[in-house]
Amino acid sequence: MSAQAESALEKEVKLAAPRSLYFAIFAISGFSGLIYESIWSHYLKLFLGHAAYAQSLVLIIFMGGMAAGSWIASRFSQRIKIPILVYAIVEAIVGVVALVFHGVFTGVVDVFYASVLPAIGVPVVGATLKWLAASILIMPQSILLGMTFPLMSAGIIRRFPDTQGGSIAMLYFTNSIGASIGVLASGFWLIKAVGLPGTILTAGLLNILLALVVWILVRLDPKPETEPLPQTDGTQTRHTLRTLFLIAAFITGAASFIYEISWIRMLSLVLGATTHSFELMLSAFIAGLAFGGLWIKRRIDRIADPVKFSGFVQLIMGLFALSTIPVYMMSYDWMTWLMSALGKTDQGFTGFSIASHVIALAVMLPTTFMAGMTLPLFTYVLIRKGDGEASIGRIYAANTIGAIIGVLFAVHIGLPLIGLKNLVVFGAALDIALAIVLLRYAVRGRQQRSFGLTAGSLIGVAAIAVMLVAVDIDKRLLVSGVYRFGSTTSAADDEILFYRDGKTASVSLRRHPDGGRVVLSTNGKPDASIQMDPTKEHTLDEVTMTIAGTIPFAYKPDAEHIANIGMGSGQTTHVLLGNPRVKFVDTIEIEAQMVEASKGFGEAVARAYEDPRSRIFIEDAKTYFSLHNSVYDIIIAEPSNPWVSGVASLFSTEFYATVKKHLAEDGLFVQWIQLYEFNDALAESIMKALAENFGDFAIYATDSADILLIAKNEGELDDPHWDILWEDGLKESLNHVGVNSLADVMIRKVAEREALIPYLDLVPSPVNSDYFPYVDLNAGRARYTQSRAEAFTAWMQAPLPMLEMLYDDSIEYAEVTSSQYLLKNDSINIADWVHRKIIGETLTDPEAWDEASIDRLRYISDWLLLSEVGCAANTNPERWHDTVFDMALIALPYLEPARALELVDRLHATGCAPAQSDEATSWAELYRAVAIRDSNGMSVSGRRLLGRGSELSDSRHAYLVAATMLGDIAAGRPAEAHDVWLGHGEALFADFELPHHMKLLLSIAVDGATKAEMAAAY
Repeated sequence: MSAQAESALEKEVKLAAPRSLYFAIFAISGFSGLIYESIWSHYLKLFLGHAAYAQSLVLIIFMGGMAAGSWIASRFSQRIKIPILVYAIVEAIVGVVALVFHGVFTGVVDVFYASVLPAIGVPVVGATLKWLAASILIMPQSILLGMTFPLMSAGIIRRFPDTQGGSIAMLYFTNSIGASIGVLASGFWLIKAVGLPGTILTAGLLNILLALVVWILVRLDPKPETEPLPQTDGTQTRHTLRTLFLIAAFITGAASFIYEISWIRMLSLVLGATTHSFELMLSAFIAGLAFGGLWIKRRIDRIADPVKFSGFVQLIMGLFALSTIPVYMMSYDWMTWLMSALGKTDQGFTGFSIASHVIALAVMLPTTFMAGMTLPLFTYVLIRKGDGEASIGRIYAANTIGAIIGVLFAVHIGLPLIGLKNLVVFGAALDIALAIVLLRYAVRGRQQRSFGLTAGSLIGVAAIAVMLVAVDIDKRLLVSGVYRFGSTTSAADDEILFYRDGKTASVSLRRHPDGGRVVLSTNGKPDASIQMDPTKEHTLDEVTMTIAGTIPFAYKPDAEHIANIGMGSGQTTHVLLGNPRVKFVDTIEIEAQMVEASKGFGEAVARAYEDPRSRIFIEDAKTYFSLHNSVYDIIIAEPSNPWVSGVASLFSTEFYATVKKHLAEDGLFVQWIQLYEFNDALAESIMKALAENFGDFAIYATDSADILLIAKNEGELDDPHWDILWEDGLKESLNHVGVNSLADVMIRKVAEREALIPYLDLVPSPVNSDYFPYVDLNAGRARYTQSRAEAFTAWMQAPLPMLEMLYDDSIEYAEVTSSQYLLKNDSINIADWVHRKIIGETLTDPEAWDEASIDRLRYISDWLLLSEVGCAANTNPERWHDTVFDMALIALPYLEPARALELVDRLHATGCAPAQSDEATSWAELYRAVAIRDSNGMSVSGRRLLGRGSELSDSRHAYLVAATMLGDIAAGRPAEAHDVWLGHGEALFADFELPHHMKLLLSIAVDGATKAEMAAAY
């Protein structure tokens, strides 16, 4: 075949790809681009220490890089023969950088915290370098991404010059709609499936694939090389127009991102400040931009006066922005209805997420829809006036620079100084002022006054004035926590003592109408409460904060240097400083307004502010520790609930590894974990992270909703010196919250490392990691479904004295002080009442107890009746056995051995026929062994009863299995306990879920059996 024929054939097979295919490619490019923005926020919040800082920095750097990239593209696009091919090269580079990002990030962070920050030691310099390093990590990719829109736009309008404005608008739409979907896919699916490293790897592979597809399309195009759009010679009018619209792009970019920051904060008070809520809000914001671009696409090339049209778009956008304030206020009612309509189930959470997205759209869509028209319009104006395709990059760059200024202003000036409502009004004023300028320019030179200009100016100014003067947002609405309580009236009668919109959260302090209880909240979520009236009962939070500030001293009496992560109410710091041995307490708080608000607790937290040993630092914990290079005897962390965006990183294996570096070798790490709005899988994930890093730990329940971890850096925990708790200073604080004796402490003990490790090995929960954020991704669902982590409290209320026997502890139950916040206290009270009633004391029914507790006491009257009937007529033996069994369940675990034994003997000393049977005698032996915590006796008696072959109810059969296994384990024979499980427990529990106490016993038994097998093998 001749060369000419080959050339002709080659031309025949080459086909120009349709414009729609390029639009689809750019949608995927937007999809991957917002994966980057989302994932970078996750990465950088690990570096910067707070989600709000990370989100604002990512916005600034992302938009700044986009601006720089757009400007670079505008400078050189005229000289590029095939812009789409250069676009492909840029996509490929972005993809390759993404493939190595995770390794580079972890290396930089490790070096920074291990070497750079400790060597500097100057907080301001260190913080500056940290932000600079974070910027450098994402700036190159952002610049490259900024080049994609101008390059693709230039390539498309050259290749398909018939509808230039429509093409630009369609590219804006496809890229934005892809971005809107990308942020949701990243947050709700990809990170959960493949973690942060896998998600950014996925985005990188998408970019490389896009680059390959575009390169192929260019190769197949019969006319790949195109001429740039003609650019007319510059005139004063065109220069003036260009300047005007570059300024306009800057202003509308600033206003739009002032809105975004304001709306995200506002909606956090309605939707909740979870990671998923942020992603839903960001997606809604971008979706509005996308559909604005789609709407203008079909009309832009037919607009007679695009300058005038742009002016009206800006005016309407400003008016819509003002309307978001009353719409936002209505969203509280929508959320109230939503919370009542949806069930607290996984399906309900899906509905809640969808509805949250709809609410975000309702607030944002009208304004962002108009904003989505601005870039296509402004670009089209300049292209139409002969400014050439360079105007694409110029407008894009000016808009993104404006966005950066808007973010900086909103976060660091607007929110703290003028508040949410006024910040939105300020953004709207920018848009309305810009509208007036554009409309005035459109009618320049006309002798007749423009009705549109006059009317628009009057309407805009009037709307701003009305919003400033006549519309106010009730702070009680803002602090209501509607997304948790399903009501806007939770604070309706409260007195608002403090409310400010800080850089990272909106902080409030309010007093309940009873005049005593004061509550500190962030973003509508109560974080601490203190009863200020000394004549009234202390709050639940006071118990947790006091125990956090006291019990650690028992494990380390010589502690002098202490750090407390999280100001909260300030009471933990106040309690810590009650110990005269302490030389200083450093309190690290990232939100300055928390420190200001907590001053309102007055005398209850006075030492935190007045004691010269107290030092308060406004910084994130990781950076603080590295900059100050300090080593502490005790570090206490009191984070908010793990479902709050960014907080889950304080429960990760990486965070624990960082904390260890700033503890003395025998130092303690103490952490508060909320069990409410949580679940066992999430708690287990945290425990696994803790166990990976600390030599030993113990867990105490401060109440039935919170636990306290006490972990030792290296080695085993020392035996606690409990006497220190009853010295002056600490004793006063403990007595205030009803902790009056060692018994009050010991009943709160939940677990020790030795027993918990086998349990953690058995459960499937993954280790919570910054890079595979199991807790962050799933805690929001647990919050919505109002689930609880039940295992720890279930172990405390097991039907056997399990924790005492596992840890060889003894508790003087008679010395326990009654507490309304600890369910185990109710069990102790019931056991005491049962014992006293059975031994013959004259007691009235405990009217103050709840209905469930009273119901449990029916067994006593059953026993009294059956004893008399049984003695007289020898009837009802099974009912007699069941009644005694039920009383053993509710009483024996919560009585001292002597009183428990007395109860058992009294139950079997009636002389009734059922009490004299062989079966009753065998059970009595088991009950006596349980009463005196005789592990060998439990093992022998339990085996004897299991081997009798008698028909047993499921509950009595399960009790025998548990008692026998516990006896074996406490006697140091876990492998034998495993044999009991295989012989009796496995079949019994085959058809239903194991109780929590059985899971713990089984895990220890399995671990012991495995070790025994390994020992035998060697």
